[in-house]
Amino acid sequence: MNTICRWSSAIGLSCKMRSNPATASSVCGASFAALVSSVRVAIVVVGLLAGCATPPSERPLTAYEGARLIVGDGRVIENATLLVEGERIVQAGRAADVRVPAGATRVSVAGKTVMPMIIDTHVHLSSGRDALLRDLRLRAYYGVSTALSLGTDGYEVLDLRGQAIPGAARFLSAGRGITMQEPGRTTVPYWVTSEADARKAVEELAARKVDIVKIWVDTRDGKYKKLSPEIYGAVIDEAHKRGLRVTAHLFDLEDAKGLIRAGVDALAHGVRDRDIDDELLAMFKQRPNLVLTPNLPDRGVKVDLDWLRAGLSANELAMLEAANTDRRVAQAFYGIQARNLAKLNAAGARITLGTDGNRPWGPHEEMRDMVLAGMTPMQVIVAATRNSAEFLRFADAGTLQAGKSADFIVLDANPLDDIINTRRISAVILRGAAVDRAQPVR
Repeated sequence: MNTICRWSSAIGLSCKMRSNPATASSVCGASFAALVSSVRVAIVVVGLLAGCATPPSERPLTAYEGARLIVGDGRVIENATLLVEGERIVQAGRAADVRVPAGATRVSVAGKTVMPMIIDTHVHLSSGRDALLRDLRLRAYYGVSTALSLGTDGYEVLDLRGQAIPGAARFLSAGRGITMQEPGRTTVPYWVTSEADARKAVEELAARKVDIVKIWVDTRDGKYKKLSPEIYGAVIDEAHKRGLRVTAHLFDLEDAKGLIRAGVDALAHGVRDRDIDDELLAMFKQRPNLVLTPNLPDRGVKVDLDWLRAGLSANELAMLEAANTDRRVAQAFYGIQARNLAKLNAAGARITLGTDGNRPWGPHEEMRDMVLAGMTPMQVIVAATRNSAEFLRFADAGTLQAGKSADFIVLDANPLDDIINTRRISAVILRGAAVDRAQPVR
């Protein structure tokens, strides 16, 4: 028996069960919101109606057919078939090249665009276990498969890393970051004052098996002393000795150069105090594996927030709208970083996506801002998928290819035509299972 399914913008997913084309078919309709996440079943319709069950299998096969497939590595496949077995992609390619086995559930996504789920390499999630889990579920709702939290997590939540939580993004963490003393700010990070302090902090982070080390090199508008080259050099040296990489929050051009000379692995922000020079461009060219996560600031212009209405409460949306104004100072601040990103992108710098803060929908805003800064939609999608996965050292994510985790977004429009189409989400499939998007996460 085959299951044949078709996407509909109006009703979500409809299924037809056919035991024989010549016989009468039983037909069931179900909103995609009625599909529940499962690590063993690819798609199950809630409130099963008679004759509408998927074929019995421990690792069910589902073929998504007819979509434009954005692979994540710069390639596009038109009229593609994506064959998913359980949590994994087993085939991905042109429809003519993919053999769909008998008994597979066939889902028509004709007219849609399918792309990998987004990977956010710079967030700061809520403290507390329940709030953090909610953050991760919200990210899945918006098509984000993974979030790397940088430096503001207590050790008590680190056990959530590596867990495949149904309907929730994967969680990575730098644990406690490292900075100078910052009275009045969070005390979660290590406040260090010497090279010895810095090395001890890295030793403790290594013992906790954090995913990366985060440092802050910033005076916060002249309010504090910032990590000196001697101290951040000690952090980087100790981390590398212990097999850990270091990502740096920074602000000034000269600090960016100093950090690169000291061997930093990633910049968690672009340069923000001035336009970059040829020396920094040359340094990036000499370090092809050095990662830039731009984390562009608010553009300072009033934007249409209506696309967020379905996922936010009225009060949450009203708060966003209150701050949704044109601001000349913010526009100038964005302009510096946008120009710097354009120059580094043109120079071939390795760019990933990060949003800072705790806005689960933020990647969609960031992607648009990156395009407005001068990157192409395809370059931005590669940054947000393959590049971000490689930065996190994920062999099983970032592209839609055989052997990878089945993490993808079904879109109603092509983001290569307009990057804001990443917001037009028809469905999210995470580890082969449908994310329930009928109700926003509360």
